[in-house]
Amino acid sequence: MLIIFSGLPGSGKSTIARALAQRLGAVYLRIDTIEQAIRATEQADNEMGPAGYFVAYGLARENLALGSIVITDSVNPIQLTRDAYHDIARSVGVPCLDVEVVCSNSKLHRERVENRTVDIEGLALPDWQAVITRDYEPWDRARLVLDSATLSVTQSVELIIAALIESMSY
Repeated sequence: MLIIFSGLPGSGKSTIARALAQRLGAVYLRIDTIEQAIRATEQADNEMGPAGYFVAYGLARENLALGSIVITDSVNPIQLTRDAYHDIARSVGVPCLDVEVVCSNSKLHRERVENRTVDIEGLALPDWQAVITRDYEPWDRARLVLDSATLSVTQSVELIIAALIESMSY
């Protein structure tokens, strides 16, 4: 199973994705971690481009083929990257679930963005202006939408697990 997390920075997606990965014993692939490792080896602060996503795609495919549950964690802002994850799941013959994490309370979202602590050495977190002006394409497919302004991490994880169980019963 491939579980694909998407959402703006500070929405709560990494917190929920990590909790789900722990609960399921899943492989956890976070784009921020991958991209920062690439930057550190290149000793550069330049814009990353698609490199981090391509690394994540390869790791996801390999771990899915081994029979692991894989959770990807990224902003995933464009249809192209969302489709790529679906193509990977199809190529390995496993189902996938899209999870979009939103924070409907803009004051709370801004607070989170402005008060986050860096948990990846060297990573520069976006400020509020960068978050609200970020390109984020509308969705064209069904997905599980979790509002972190109204749901706890535990409630979010339970909703995802319920959706996984429901999807496996079809």
